[in-house]
Amino acid sequence: MILVINTSGGNLEFVLDGKYKSVAVEKQSVALPTECEKFISECGAKWTDISAIGIVVGPGSFTGIRLGIAYAKGLAMGLKIPVVGISLFDLYLAATPDAFVAIDSGRGDFFVAAPGLNPCTMEIEELETKQMEWPRTVGHKPFDLRLGENIVKEKIASGNIEPVVPMYLRPSYAEQPKDK
Repeated sequence: MILVINTSGGNLEFVLDGKYKSVAVEKQSVALPTECEKFISECGAKWTDISAIGIVVGPGSFTGIRLGIAYAKGLAMGLKIPVVGISLFDLYLAATPDAFVAIDSGRGDFFVAAPGLNPCTMEIEELETKQMEWPRTVGHKPFDLRLGENIVKEKIASGNIEPVVPMYLRPSYAEQPKDK
């Protein structure tokens, strides 16, 4: 069984054996271990049933992404199983492989990616023109986290599992130059 975890947004999200759960929490850092264990139990599974962990690496909340990756790596190390990074772009493109993905960053620009276009940020003016190169645009509706199970399987089968690192498309607030 593959456990997929998403901490990149406001809720905690889990997938295991085709089952999905979203949990609204105040503090992801406090709730993640408890909610994950509860979800696995609700699915009728045990930790030893898990063969791999997929973790959403971004784009999204800096803190949420770091938290999720650290938790997934810790679990994987303890269980001696692989941990595989999944981007939100992977999830959108798994459902619509020929699409231009545009996710509102909430800060006046968009996180974008598409076949042949590496993940980056774009202002609305550039996005409106660039998206016309693909037959459809996605990212404005929720993605299906259940697709993460197959993405993890495919990445493991390819034998090309990359180190799991956060997908940051711009510097954090702490890294941005200060106005004087």
